[in-house]
Amino acid sequence: MNHPRHRLDEVIHAPVRFAVMATLAAADRAEFAFVRDTVEITDSALSKQVSTLEKAGYVKVTKGYVGKRPRTWLSLTPAGRSAFASHCAALREIVDSALSPPA
Repeated sequence: MNHPRHRLDEVIHAPVRFAVMATLAAADRAEFAFVRDTVEITDSALSKQVSTLEKAGYVKVTKGYVGKRPRTWLSLTPAGRSAFASHCAALREIVDSALSPPA
């Protein structure tokens, strides 16, 4: 099995989860509301996707306060960063092979 599709991560490949991972890959951590607004989904939809990513060990959820207001921050774990990089590399390989002229 040499085709790069075999290296795609099924957890990350779902469009919303991919968008969440991409958003988090650009920062050390991000507020839940920022990710929600960036990905353009509801709180409940993001919570569900974050739970899936957290179970896979890809996202860390940290709760705290800013003043008296509760906040939730999301960040990629080292395993999440690695998995996202591998997934993106497989996608690039698929695209590159499709755009390359035949030998």
